[in-house]
Amino acid sequence: MSFTRRNALKLTAGAVAAPALLRASDALASSGTVKILAWQDYIQPDIAEKFEAETGITLDLTTFGSNDEAESTVRANGGKGFDVVFPSITNVSNYYDDDNEHFFQPIPEDVNTDAVIPAFLRDSAALGGVQNGEQVVLPFDWGTEGITLNRAALPISDADLSYGDLFADGTEGKSAFRQKSALIGVGLYLDSIGEVQSNRMYDVYKSEEDARRIFGAIVEYMVANKDHFGAFWNNATEATAAFKDAGCIIGQTWDTTGLLLNRETTDYVYRAPKEGIITWLDSFGILRGAENTDQAVAFMNFMLTPEVGGMFSNNTGYNSAVTGAADFASDEFKAQFNETYTPEVLGNMWWWQSDTPFYAPVVNEMVEIITNA
Repeated sequence: MSFTRRNALKLTAGAVAAPALLRASDALASSGTVKILAWQDYIQPDIAEKFEAETGITLDLTTFGSNDEAESTVRANGGKGFDVVFPSITNVSNYYDDDNEHFFQPIPEDVNTDAVIPAFLRDSAALGGVQNGEQVVLPFDWGTEGITLNRAALPISDADLSYGDLFADGTEGKSAFRQKSALIGVGLYLDSIGEVQSNRMYDVYKSEEDARRIFGAIVEYMVANKDHFGAFWNNATEATAAFKDAGCIIGQTWDTTGLLLNRETTDYVYRAPKEGIITWLDSFGILRGAENTDQAVAFMNFMLTPEVGGMFSNNTGYNSAVTGAADFASDEFKAQFNETYTPEVLGNMWWWQSDTPFYAPVVNEMVEIITNA
């Protein structure tokens, strides 16, 4: 079975919650500290408090807002100073030191890998989870990037919604972008109307020449329409602020931005553009230089329980990669999921690919041009 959100939904929705497994290292790690480097909204107080209460381990949390920030932090510390890190799985191939040693260690045997939805674990290898023949990170959660829309201000139907609407009449100074993501979204739009030939943007991974040709044309289009730029965002807090503080009425955002705004007012919706919704998979693993390995294993096993997976989804709006987590998600979360992810949406997804050596440097150049336009 191929790795699609449709299959993941089937595997998750009907699963029976498995009891938490007590591993040998969990018993050993009944005290001490575990140092975590995670996305800003991942480890919220209810999860941290539950972990500390159940394990007796102190959770020392540091957060980041982008993959570049996480990688730079790990690299600057020589792969030390943290035990567990949460990179997007497509960025794991970047985590090599100057001696070509990977910063992550192979997943210890005491980690309950059976808790991960089987299709995710199986297909994670091709997305970056396996390095040098070893599984070094596990799938943790997954989600999408599409369009958050204030439909009261901009009444566009689901069927007609497009990444091109970021530049529609009436959105001048009111569109939100994460620059590196907008390169893909706007590219999918330009490809769909025949303006930029890109094989639905997958050709940007083929060669540096293709990446520069395609991204260059996209940047030219975006700069020519820069009067629509309302706010740039690089993390969940900034994305929400683009709408609540900067007055944006449309934006290309992570799913959690639109879904959480929708819980406050139904004026906001999160929907898939007709060109295809951008889909990502995040992971977590233990650094080779970790000082608290037993505690790190206990933390991973805790996060891999269905109950915590459900708590995580309720907190963030993201989807857990743990089998049975959906049984612990709220009715509100399930309703939003079914409203957003119709069969048509699930059959038209665009997956982030594993980074190639030239990809990030080219993207960073293009982001600078957009930012300084």
